Amino acid sequence: MPLWLSERDVRAALSMQELIEAMESALIAFSSGRVVQPVRMTLELRERAFFALMPAYDKEHALFGAKLVTVIPENHGTALPSHQAMVSLSDAATGELLALMDGRYITEARTAAVSAVSVRHLARRDAAVLGIIGSGVQAYSHVQALTLVRAFREIRVWSPNPVHLQKFAASASAGVRVAGSAEEAVRGADVVVLATASVEPVIEDRWVAAGTHVIGVGACRPTQREMDPDLVARSYLVVDSRAAALQESGDILLAMQEGRFGEVHIGAELGEVACGVKRGRIGADEVTVFKSLGLAIEDVVSAGLVYRSAQKTGRGTQISL
Repeated sequence: MPLWLSERDVRAALSMQELIEAMESALIAFSSGRVVQPVRMTLELRERAFFALMPAYDKEHALFGAKLVTVIPENHGTALPSHQAMVSLSDAATGELLALMDGRYITEARTAAVSAVSVRHLARRDAAVLGIIGSGVQAYSHVQALTLVRAFREIRVWSPNPVHLQKFAASASAGVRVAGSAEEAVRGADVVVLATASVEPVIEDRWVAAGTHVIGVGACRPTQREMDPDLVARSYLVVDSRAAALQESGDILLAMQEGRFGEVHIGAELGEVACGVKRGRIGADEVTVFKSLGLAIEDVVSAGLVYRSAQKTGRGTQISL
């Protein structure tokens, strides 16, 4: 019988440090062709709201699965999260369903873990100031993950929601400072994280200094963008998946439609950088951008970690279908 694993079970099973290492391996496997994964299928519910199916086959662990996820921006400010998800996990040899588990926290944690992989390979080694735009769950998880790969002496955060902003600053790790504006959070930062629900640019190119690494984790539809197109155009641009970026990323597609650059501007997939097939940062003054859309293999590998931990610790509830 399969296991049902709640969000509490998932949280107890996932170590962020272990997850960062697992995500780096998953990205390398994806970019090396050792993963079977189509670009996610989406069903538009209305403007900015959609349902997505994200299947993948993890050959290394002989597991396959899928995440079912909904993105409902109208849930912001209510008791329901904007992102809700469930992940299924099955045995590739028999097809047996092994587990069903909450996918909301998996999405939150693995997104930040992948961003940490990008910081490891694309940010300057002496990066000391982190700027975050946004104060939701991704802001929390990114502070947790990114501080494991760089020793930031200062973390600045700004959000258009003052209530969430103050709550985040009060509960986040020591050293978090509330910035007076998005510009104040970004200027002089060595790493910038865009973790908002905005579908329009939230930072300007002129705010971003030479040598900065910028991470965009929102704007995952072809009509949405969160970065100034001038910033994307002047950067060394790295994505999680070329195929997905050329179908889903408005930050890339809209700039291409405007004639700012072509497909060749995508310098590498992060997995290619992590395994040394493509270059990472080449100079202290280079601006690097990692556009994260989220991959199904990240969810399946994360679910595998949760399942193996649950087997060892006895977490979860067996269910009969």
